[in-house]
Amino acid sequence: MNASSKSIGQPLDRVDGLLKVTGQARYAAEYPEDGLLHGSVVSGTVARGRVLRIDASRALALPGVVAVIDHTNRPRIASYDEPYQDADAADGSPFRPLFNDQVLYSGQPLALVVAENLELARYAGSLVEIEYEAQEHQTDLIILQNDAHPAPAELPKPRGNFQGEYASAALSVDVSYSTPIEHHNPMEPHASTVLYQPDGSLHIHDKTQGTQNCQSYVQKVFGLEKEQVRVFAAFVGGAFGSGLRPQYQLPLAVMAAMALKRSVRVSLTRQQMFTFGYRPRTLQRVQLGAAANGRLLAVAHTAIGQTSRFEDFTEHVVEWSGMLYHCDNVELTYKLVPLDVYTPLDMRAPGAALGLIGLECAMDELACALAIDPIQLRLINYAERNENEGKPYSSKELRECYAQGARRFGWDKRNPEPRSMREGRQLVGWGMAGGVWEAMQQKASAKASLDTHGKLTVSSATTDIGTGTYTVMTQIAAEASGVSLENVAFILGDSSLPTAPLQGGSFTVSSVGTAVQQACEALKEKLLAVARQACPAFSGATLEQVTFVDGQLRLGEASVALAELAQKSGETPLQAQVTAEPDAKRQAYATATHSAVFVEVWVDEDLGTVKVNRVVSAIAAGRVVNPKTARSQILGGVVWGVGMALHEETLTDHALGRHMNHNLAEYHLPVNADIGDIEVIFVEEQDAIVNALGSKGVGEIGVVGVAAAVANAIYHATGKRVRDFPITLDKLI
Repeated sequence: MNASSKSIGQPLDRVDGLLKVTGQARYAAEYPEDGLLHGSVVSGTVARGRVLRIDASRALALPGVVAVIDHTNRPRIASYDEPYQDADAADGSPFRPLFNDQVLYSGQPLALVVAENLELARYAGSLVEIEYEAQEHQTDLIILQNDAHPAPAELPKPRGNFQGEYASAALSVDVSYSTPIEHHNPMEPHASTVLYQPDGSLHIHDKTQGTQNCQSYVQKVFGLEKEQVRVFAAFVGGAFGSGLRPQYQLPLAVMAAMALKRSVRVSLTRQQMFTFGYRPRTLQRVQLGAAANGRLLAVAHTAIGQTSRFEDFTEHVVEWSGMLYHCDNVELTYKLVPLDVYTPLDMRAPGAALGLIGLECAMDELACALAIDPIQLRLINYAERNENEGKPYSSKELRECYAQGARRFGWDKRNPEPRSMREGRQLVGWGMAGGVWEAMQQKASAKASLDTHGKLTVSSATTDIGTGTYTVMTQIAAEASGVSLENVAFILGDSSLPTAPLQGGSFTVSSVGTAVQQACEALKEKLLAVARQACPAFSGATLEQVTFVDGQLRLGEASVALAELAQKSGETPLQAQVTAEPDAKRQAYATATHSAVFVEVWVDEDLGTVKVNRVVSAIAAGRVVNPKTARSQILGGVVWGVGMALHEETLTDHALGRHMNHNLAEYHLPVNADIGDIEVIFVEEQDAIVNALGSKGVGEIGVVGVAAAVANAIYHATGKRVRDFPITLDKLI
């Protein structure tokens, strides 16, 4: 039996935690360099039009200002007159900073001031004068909703006869919901430090979720060879999707570095974090037809989202309504409205976080209309298969999520009558919702190297956006190799390392983790081959007969240190590199994580203020590699879901086409005082099909369903159904 000490499943502290709390972890804007220049972006102030004139004379007159680059004097850029795209690009033509005189959206970068220090660059930027020819613009989705066109994304084909079954259903609900724009607000704003090398090559520290995506982007845009560009992202201070695509500070920093043949850093202000991608505003309509016993007979979900005029951004908003519940008559529609705005961008649980608001609030409305318990309604319509794909699930413990979550929450004590539960002047509401997110796996590579001291180094070009990648990969490597945790190091965030996909979609553990596991297994085969040659006791031994544990290879009473085998191999260090791909047997199955979220709110009867008092989130996500970091992911998701329900909203002045609350004072996010008790339950779920680790990922599932559960709890507390998110006190009063 090939056993090893079990590190997977242990609540290990973050291996990078000490570096972070002592300030030794360096982020993209923190790398020092002699003679480093600083770039400050000058943002446009009109939503649509042309730049007639840029006067940088006052900025250039300041001592220490090196250059002001705009569309009239920028260096020639190889790809600017040819299409170029990155690995997360939407359909259309990606945004090209300083391309020409056209203004496509408010906040567009129109010039870059480069100076000897950041403060000077920012001040000089305020002196740059820009004259525009403004043109008529439209930034309001509501006004153009009737002009929506079908999104290019392929939707599941309609099944059955929705119209006929809906018309004849014993009971139906037809409800509309709206969700606002939300902006990514990670702690670390976007920045790129381009270190110009003596040979003209570039070493770039970038805030990104994919070093190799940025490398290939820079290479293609600027016509460079692959070996001339190396991108690093050792630490990323949160991203949640904002780092999937290269943001405009990267090409601007590269442009300046190449033009000046100097090292340049461009860092965005907090206000400029509102000048690129975001979660798009949506208008949703959900129609549910049911029999008197609660069985769903017809489901239709239509969503209209916004996009830019230069790219079609699509996400999976409505598909979940065809898979979460069993129904034979389903019609799903997703449309887009192009506006004078920047292209939206994936944001944690893209599509699902929005679509499940519509579906799960509508299911609650149906449960109320039928006078059936909301959990019971979901159990009546439980889907054993993913009916969009016509496939059984590799595993699905959603019933257990309902059961364990309800038990822990005390759901059986709920009085279903709205406004029936109170604490003094506080109306008490209990609400719930289900959640689903796809469990994906991408092709990924990893290398495992063992030195003569018994130290194992495993590497892959993946990133860690704060999710705990360093830690879980260390755990996977330790268990797969039999090397103790303290002797394992995981290296990431460097485009020269073995290929890894973008870090997103909750597929890092299943993709890179599988590659790490396989690389360690390949290394064990090499070690055993050395032992067969060098140690008589292991002659003819097979992998099934030996054990790798605590840095030793053992067979019965015989043992040899792995460090000794590495020494005897003649390879320094002894290493193995593999590329892992999803197993073919996955193709026959649907794979997904599921959740059930239970929420208690207190609503002040006089003031309409809402307090989320407690949340129980039950998650089925296969094998959890590290319960401590995974729990943190779910806690963060729940907090975000509370924010979606009650706080987050980017407010746009459509007359100006400009976001008005582009700062952390007026863009409301939940803080400690807004959050009550959160309990996370990981429901046991065995899955031998999804991947060799049995892991499905937890990054996204934590946020899905939370906003709907809060909204449903508010209805239960007040008897008032608010369908326009976020649910602020003015809407309740």
